[in-house]
Amino acid sequence: MSERVVVAVRPAARVRTVAVWTVRAALAVQFGVGGAGKLAGTDQMVRMFDDIGAGQWLRVFVGVLEIAGALGLLVPRLAAAAALGLVGLMIGAVITNVAVLGISPAAPLAFGVLAAVVAYARRRDLRGGRHV
Repeated sequence: MSERVVVAVRPAARVRTVAVWTVRAALAVQFGVGGAGKLAGTDQMVRMFDDIGAGQWLRVFVGVLEIAGALGLLVPRLAAAAALGLVGLMIGAVITNVAVLGISPAAPLAFGVLAAVVAYARRRDLRGGRHV
């Protein structure tokens, strides 16, 4: 004899959960690849951080932060904190793009907004609350 257990899931909540996971995964890939390029010292990253003028230590530091943020996005309880850290990093990138490099801030702005959406969606984790 077998029993079936039926769990009611609100369709809107399910769509939201899938959407947030999709954004988290996409951001994790983006920041993971970007951080790896910085740590590997690709020619483009070395030149960009030379243009910034703060030294190559900043390239390594930002690369470590991006990889840590990418990994944190994949851990549900860490996702909100990781996303907030990445928002801060992207604010710095937007300012640097405009004020120092003189290039479009569109990419870091978009990634920062997406990270803010993740932080908002997972905000209960920041307060120690239960996330459904």
